[in-house]
Amino acid sequence: MIRQILLFLSILVLLAFDARSQNLYFPPNNNNLPWDTLSPQSLGWCTNKTDSLFQYLQQENSKAFIVLKDGKIVIEKYFGSFTQDSIWYWASAGKTITSFLIGKAQEDGILSLADSSSRFLGTGWTSETPEKERKITIRNQLTMTTGLKDNVPDNHCTIDTCLQFLADAGNRWAYHNAAYTLLEKVLVNASGQAINTYTQTKLKTPTGITGIWLTSDYDNVFYSKPRSMARFGLLALNKFNWNGNALLTDTAFINQSTRTSQTFNPSYGYLWWLNGKSSFMAPTSQFVFPGSYAPEAPADMFAAIGKNGQIICVVPSKKLVVVRMGNASSILEVPFLLCNEIWKRLNPVICEPTQTETTGLRPEIKLFPNPATEELMVSGLPSTASVLEIRDVQGKIVFQLSGVFTDGFRIETGNWPSGLYVLRISEGEHIRTFRFVK
Repeated sequence: MIRQILLFLSILVLLAFDARSQNLYFPPNNNNLPWDTLSPQSLGWCTNKTDSLFQYLQQENSKAFIVLKDGKIVIEKYFGSFTQDSIWYWASAGKTITSFLIGKAQEDGILSLADSSSRFLGTGWTSETPEKERKITIRNQLTMTTGLKDNVPDNHCTIDTCLQFLADAGNRWAYHNAAYTLLEKVLVNASGQAINTYTQTKLKTPTGITGIWLTSDYDNVFYSKPRSMARFGLLALNKFNWNGNALLTDTAFINQSTRTSQTFNPSYGYLWWLNGKSSFMAPTSQFVFPGSYAPEAPADMFAAIGKNGQIICVVPSKKLVVVRMGNASSILEVPFLLCNEIWKRLNPVICEPTQTETTGLRPEIKLFPNPATEELMVSGLPSTASVLEIRDVQGKIVFQLSGVFTDGFRIETGNWPSGLYVLRISEGEHIRTFRFVK
């Protein structure tokens, strides 16, 4: 009787999942066949706002921009000589493919997140003591908590002398490219297959994704056409089930991938960036920035974000996938501001108001230019006494002033180092934060 009840419940779960999956469209795996589209007008979107969105994307040196709704293409725009068949790199957005492959490898039983990385990398892959080195697990690599020193001359260097002890594994979060890159060697040694072969079998063939991993200096970088990026976003949107084909069945791993993975940076999962959290940390910094990294975007968004603005945004609540490829003016290794600015201009197209992190202060406060060079101008400041405070990426106060400020208040930034800064405006009990790049 108990077995029958369990079987019945399992069938209900599967039926519920199939019903959810059927609400999404999946393009044919054959890339020569058409991908269904939806017109923005049929969704009630404000098409008169698309010009300002495209102007901004072009201004920021974008190459490709795609928006999927329910799996169908609503917006697809290419800039300059870039086309649907052009190939571009994912940069750190490709980390999310590695995350998927690690989950698949664990499901296949060839590794466990709890395994010491030394099981696949051998002894002496770092310059730590053998005891400290053995404490580093695959989960630590997946969550950026290896404890290895990240502020070395070359953060990408995977040579043992570059991998130095700073803290016990699991006791510190730091965006460390080298520790991540070595997950490729973990996968290769665990599977006995080259990384492109393993990716082809486990990801590309079942979904129609095309692309290739190529080595650049120490890094292993994925290259593909823009629509392959969109396919991967759609796969993530449907919890790694492609049109009824569950590429991952490990529900625990799937759920944990896009949830806070450690106690230090709420906005980081298994190599995915999580929006809507109370704070976030950025590469090269131990400063905790208040608020979410993309306050203009939906709170439930999780994203793959890479250098120069390679972005995949996945929004489960709205069944949206947003893809952007190109170059960017941002000097940040992970261009959060670009992601946020895109959403600021995409929201009016979707006919939704922009988001705000806090209330109580004038919504028209603006910072420009952003990125700043010699000075930052702040307009729309409160007409009553307030406090302006700016901190750098390390959390050090670089500017602080109180009083009643004139509209268009200017702050000289010419002597400040390049990087990400946070401006905090306090008016009594009301506090609002803004981020900008120097």
